[in-house]
Amino acid sequence: MSRKAFIAGNWKMNMTVASGTKLITELKPLVKEAKCDVCLCVPAILIPAMTKAAKGSKIKIGAENMHWAGSGAYTGEISADMLKDYGVKYVIIGHSERRQYFGENNDTVNQRTLAALKNELTPIVCIGETLSERSAGDTEKVLSRQLEFGLHGVEDVKQLVIAYEPVWAIGTGQTATDEQAQETIKFIRKKLSKMFSVKDANRVRILYGGSMNAGNCKGLMAQPDIDGGLIGGASLKLDFAKIVNFDK
Repeated sequence: MSRKAFIAGNWKMNMTVASGTKLITELKPLVKEAKCDVCLCVPAILIPAMTKAAKGSKIKIGAENMHWAGSGAYTGEISADMLKDYGVKYVIIGHSERRQYFGENNDTVNQRTLAALKNELTPIVCIGETLSERSAGDTEKVLSRQLEFGLHGVEDVKQLVIAYEPVWAIGTGQTATDEQAQETIKFIRKKLSKMFSVKDANRVRILYGGSMNAGNCKGLMAQPDIDGGLIGGASLKLDFAKIVNFDK
C-alpha cells in the first residue's frame, strides 16, 4: 500500500520569532512543489508567529509536546485545546530528550498519545534504543516494550505516526546505515501488525529520526518501510528543503 511521505522538522529549543520567520519565508518557495507532507514542530511560544509565517504554503506547524490533561495545575505544560487554537495538527510525543531530561516514560507517552488522538491531533510517537541497549542486542525488546506500553488503548493506529529515533544517532552526526534503518523499521511495522492488523500496520507512516540530512536522505527514503524523517538540526537550515525534495 502506498503511504504518502512525511518530512517533519523538530526545532527543539531553537529559533526566535525573527529567525524562525526568516527561515520559513525562505523555505516556502523551495518546498512549494513538494510531493510529501511537510511539518515544522516548533517551540510552543513560537507557534502563533510561525503559523502566520507559513500561511498559504505547504508547511504545517506542529508542536514539540503536549500534556494529557485538558487544563489544571501543570505549570509549564500546554494542552491540546491551546494547540488547536492555532490550527496545530501534529504533535511530537515522547522524544528521547523528553525521556532523558524530563522524566517521560512509556506511561506518560501513552497518556499524551491517547489525549492527542482524543483531541483529533496526530501524535508523532517517538521510540528508540540507546547505544548500550543496541550493543546488548536489546533493540527489538526495547522497541517492543515502548510500542506495547506507549500505544496501549489506541484503537486506530492509522491515526498516528511513529518516529524511530536511535538515541545513539541523535545530534551525534552518526546515523544508521540505510539497511540498518530499514531492518529496524521493518521490525516496527511487523510488531504493529501483531498488535493491530497487517492492513493497519501497512498504513502507518514510520519516520526515521536519527540525524537524517540532505546528504543521506535519498538513500534512507529509498527503503520500502521508511516513510519520512523527523529532522532535528537540519530543519534549522535551508537544507531542510533538500530533504523535503528528496525525490528530485
